[in-house]
Amino acid sequence: MASPRTYLDHNATAPIRPEVLDAVTSVLARGGNPSSVHAEGRGARALVERARAQVAALVEARPEDVVFTSGGTEANATLLRPGALQDARGRPATRLLACATEHASVLSGHSFPANAVRLVGVGRDGRIDDDDVSRALAEADAAALVSVQAANNETGVLQPLAEIAARVHAGGAILHSDLVQAAGRIPVDMGALGLDAATLSGHKLGAPAGIGAFVVAPGRAGPELPFVRGGGQEGRRRAGTENLAGIVGFGVAAEIALRDRAAEAVRLGRLRDRAEAEVRRLAPAAVVFGAEVERSPNTLAFAIPGVSAETALMSLDLAGVAVSSGSACSSGKVAPSHVLAAMGVPADLGRGAIRVSFGWNSREEDVVRFSEAFETVLRRLYDRGRACAA
Repeated sequence: MASPRTYLDHNATAPIRPEVLDAVTSVLARGGNPSSVHAEGRGARALVERARAQVAALVEARPEDVVFTSGGTEANATLLRPGALQDARGRPATRLLACATEHASVLSGHSFPANAVRLVGVGRDGRIDDDDVSRALAEADAAALVSVQAANNETGVLQPLAEIAARVHAGGAILHSDLVQAAGRIPVDMGALGLDAATLSGHKLGAPAGIGAFVVAPGRAGPELPFVRGGGQEGRRRAGTENLAGIVGFGVAAEIALRDRAAEAVRLGRLRDRAEAEVRRLAPAAVVFGAEVERSPNTLAFAIPGVSAETALMSLDLAGVAVSSGSACSSGKVAPSHVLAAMGVPADLGRGAIRVSFGWNSREEDVVRFSEAFETVLRRLYDRGRACAA
């Protein structure tokens, strides 16, 4: 009988939750277009609005400010466009100031012209450089949109959003945050944090892939906000027949994540810390990225000098353990990490980065299996190295 596999790649996607699967299956069986006026359509509309309230509660927002999309990438592409958002004086944003460690959907998915974009640096700990934020704001000669990811998808490093928001607003700019890796894992209150807009995704929480949302605070929607145009769905902010099953699944996943968030943060933090202790025990030379600052409780990113991430990942996969390199590209191969490069990590070390990320179905035995497999992989790699040297 084959040994069970150990899945530790929740930052890439989480397995669908059983409660979500039940809800999605039920919706798929009933049908109904939320824009239709008959009973089936009204029933579908009620499901959409219930899910909208569930997702809004996850980030302490108003339901009417939540707009469903096909995922986090579309949500980022919608918000990060000239004129999509506006500042307190009603000036549409025409400059983008993005943190250098943002997700590719921010760095490559925005629609600002190259001469209107400025990357803001980070320190060696992965946190944004406050002085560089101030310089970037001072250099901007028009309404600026600042984009800062709450929790980094590769390292788990958390940004001090409330402090950043105060600085951004003092400079007359707008603050957007990609909350994809944060919502449901750490407390997020958009108002308290001072966020003007935010991006969410369902499949990191155990909802189906293909559903996300953006949230825009009152008064911050600019004239060019609609990105997908056509019908009048989503309050004319995003056209297209709503993905009813995905939206309902997102709502259920959001409700569960919010209900269990505090307890899960403690539980996942313990799993992460135990896995980190095992890595340090087995490989004392290991470098843990972002360990000096607060990180998402579920994320561990590290590298071992001289150990290739690609080789380690394949060996762990063959041993039944699924982890990733935080810099895996669309081809499935390991690419240089712009996140680690921005943090000043040497290229040779950065190419060895391994990310372990826990989630709702992770258990203590997963850490045990990871540790056993990792020890075996290291022994083989070191034995091979000694053989080659001889």
